[in-house]
Amino acid sequence: MKINRYQDISEIDKEAKKDYIDRHSAFVHCDSSAKKGEKFKVKVKVGDEYMHPDDFDHYISYVQLWDGETMLAESVFMAGALGNEPGHVEVDFHIVPKKKMKLTAMAYCTKHGLWQSDEVVVDVA
Repeated sequence: MKINRYQDISEIDKEAKKDYIDRHSAFVHCDSSAKKGEKFKVKVKVGDEYMHPDDFDHYISYVQLWDGETMLAESVFMAGALGNEPGHVEVDFHIVPKKKMKLTAMAYCTKHGLWQSDEVVVDVA
């Protein structure tokens, strides 16, 4: 399966291409450090500037949180989860880290496939 990646939309000329890339891309939002053994919040948001459709045949089906090659969490959505209106899928995952993490998120669009975030490194002390 092809994995799509975000690219800096400020460097893209066509608005349609910016919209396509941004609204499908997953973004990991969290602190850069965590305490070992304590609950740590990681927000994954799909789309930054542009909203994704929520139609019966075109929606974000799932969001996953990964640490390297280990899947930590997953949230699954059905069409209509955003009220059949364009929006940003957002998921707060609460994990308990044991060691330094290299977090990525994956988001799956039922029409445009799998999208992977940039890696976010979290130091654990």
